[in-house]
Amino acid sequence: MSNQGVSSPRPTESHVNRRLLAFGVVWATLLASCSAPAPGPTPQPPIPVVSEAAARPIAPLPKEPVPAPITVESYKKEFAQRVANASPGVFHDPLPKMFKSIVVMDVTIGHDGKLAHVSIRRSNGYKDLETVALNSVRHAAPFAAPSRAIRRSDGSVNFLETFMFRSDGRFQIRSLVDEA
Repeated sequence: MSNQGVSSPRPTESHVNRRLLAFGVVWATLLASCSAPAPGPTPQPPIPVVSEAAARPIAPLPKEPVPAPITVESYKKEFAQRVANASPGVFHDPLPKMFKSIVVMDVTIGHDGKLAHVSIRRSNGYKDLETVALNSVRHAAPFAAPSRAIRRSDGSVNFLETFMFRSDGRFQIRSLVDEA
């Protein structure tokens, strides 16, 4: 037998369009069900600005245990806020375009919150400003005990903190400067 004259049924253009539309809807639904919305930025609470008069005297650490920060960055912010509250040389104005000195300090806090070690890691040679930075940290001690999540094997936490000095000798601490 010959197949002449017998044509196979061809889908019409509208039939093809409906199939493609159905396929597209199913595909989009599958993709949408597999993807999760991207997380938005987590809002950070503002760091309170404390005047020099309110910064003194330093309040003792609370007797009740306060939950310790669980990241080194959050611990550094808490550390920096305590140093800033204890230091009369902190300025809260916008950062200048140029600094007189930038002092990077290596800080180690023991498991109990006591200052275990502080030293100058890098500086541009203004010894009097290095001394201001060192004394500011020492005067603010003791600090909150670091959480176990951020402690090293010896129980301490170690980090670098940067003091940025203006030409008048006043400073800001890098961990307290808002990211722009």
